[in-house]
Amino acid sequence: MSIDREGPVPPYRQIAAILRARITDGSIPAGRRIPSLVEMEAEFDVARDTLRKAVKVLKDEGLVETVTGMGVYVVNSDTDDTPVG
Repeated sequence: MSIDREGPVPPYRQIAAILRARITDGSIPAGRRIPSLVEMEAEFDVARDTLRKAVKVLKDEGLVETVTGMGVYVVNSDTDDTPVG
């Protein structure tokens, strides 16, 4: 997917929307890592700072969280932590 660099929506917001769509449609399921900055840099051809802003948008929305030393993972949307059985 390409970024519209001439459009009114900043690239980081476009990337956040692309990643959000991948999360909501299950392409990146809960508990899985989103692409690394290096992977996204190659895919979207933007600076890492732009990618960090996109990830911050998703963090602020509660969709992803950073796991130190591991990467950024999709948050489990299950709010019911009651054990089964």
